[in-house]
Amino acid sequence: MPFWKSLFGTGRRDDDPAPAAGAEHKGFRITPAPIREGAQYRVAARIEKEVGGVLLSHELIRADTVAALDEARALSLAKARQMIDEQGERLFGPRAS
Repeated sequence: MPFWKSLFGTGRRDDDPAPAAGAEHKGFRITPAPIREGAQYRVAARIEKEVGGVLLSHELIRADTVAALDEARALSLAKARQMIDEQGERLFGPRAS
């Protein structure tokens, strides 16, 4: 069961670092939230935007891992910005249109 939880993001482990302060990009709110995996950190972030009075959220989890927490947070922000630039509100699916 723990494998499925980590695969589908149904919960964070107790030893995962707390999310860092977020950033704004083109009206989206990005909260970097790297996931600790042994001595490495997986790049991850939450991307949010209010659309039509509804707060939409997307969990970004990448295969990229790095050794330093600060580097993981910076890379998480960079990857989230790239995703926003490429997809905009489409990253929330058809309901955001």
